Amino acid sequence: MKLPTISGKEVISLLLKQGFVIKRQRGSHVTPYKKTPERRLYVTVPLHSGKEIFPSTLLSIIRQVGMTKEEFITLTK
Repeated sequence: MKLPTISGKEVISLLLKQGFVIKRQRGSHVTPYKKTPERRLYVTVPLHSGKEIFPSTLLSIIRQVGMTKEEFITLTK
């Protein structure tokens, strides 16, 4: 399955729906946070004025939040 082209704003809204909260923002990078029983998940998402995130960066974000590529693709639909 191919990763969708998605902006940082869309990624953040998907993560917020999954229980993440915005921990902080520094410039054009937002750090959502989620506390799970096993660990705390932090991920930095670039928020560059509506530009799409590179596929390699998106894949890294997906891995950091503990999802598979398929799970993330189903969230975008």
